[in-house]
Amino acid sequence: MTLTVRQFPCLSDNYGFLIRDDASGKTACIDTPDAAAILKELKAAGWGLDFIFNTHWHPDHAGGNAEIQKATGCSIVGPAEVTRIAPLDREVHGGDTVALGETSFRVIETGGHTLGHIAYYDDADHVAFVGDTLFALGCGRLFEGKPEQMWASLSKLAALPDDTKVYCAHEYTASNARFALSVDPDPALKARADQVFAARQRGEWTVPTTIGLEKATNPFLRAPLLAGRVGKAGAPDYEAFAAVRAAKDAFKG
Repeated sequence: MTLTVRQFPCLSDNYGFLIRDDASGKTACIDTPDAAAILKELKAAGWGLDFIFNTHWHPDHAGGNAEIQKATGCSIVGPAEVTRIAPLDREVHGGDTVALGETSFRVIETGGHTLGHIAYYDDADHVAFVGDTLFALGCGRLFEGKPEQMWASLSKLAALPDDTKVYCAHEYTASNARFALSVDPDPALKARADQVFAARQRGEWTVPTTIGLEKATNPFLRAPLLAGRVGKAGAPDYEAFAAVRAAKDAFKG
């Protein structure tokens, strides 16, 4: 492992992530949900900040860019859509590479939650920062994209190695688990949900997760297997996904 990750809570349910390339000491934060919390964590770690890596433009992901850049002099990297609320120093697209010292991140296009959403994947360490595309037992709402686009994005993430550690941006897992149990009777999901509920009662985090665990229990990645339960037997996979997403949007549990 050449990458150190410091995770900490921000706002009501976001996570902040500071990352450090151990070989060079170069550091970055993944998104900027809460400038004050991020600057406090930097000070606690004794780190400077070289980069902000944005995943998408929403204010709870890029709203702290200007304040943090002013305080640290860091460079801001992200998809073009971030310029809706803050300037970028480098615009990146799917297939680009972003270097943090000796750690290299591959940019993956993961549109759907927003049209230009991206993820950052460290191939060497099998670490992915996925913003609001994939959650533990969930996925992001489709505020801008269509189901076919989001399904393609989730499929890209599902194709990463099973041991990939997935850092998603929110602590939504307990509510996601309650919905998942309503559409998926698989015993592996029930066992995981019980673990999630117990962990949250103890005040423990459920992030990060892994690709393998999500493939086994996340109803959005399992949508093709649940097609019959959501009225989409024989339909294309993205339509089964759309039906699961619609069910989640309407879920009151």
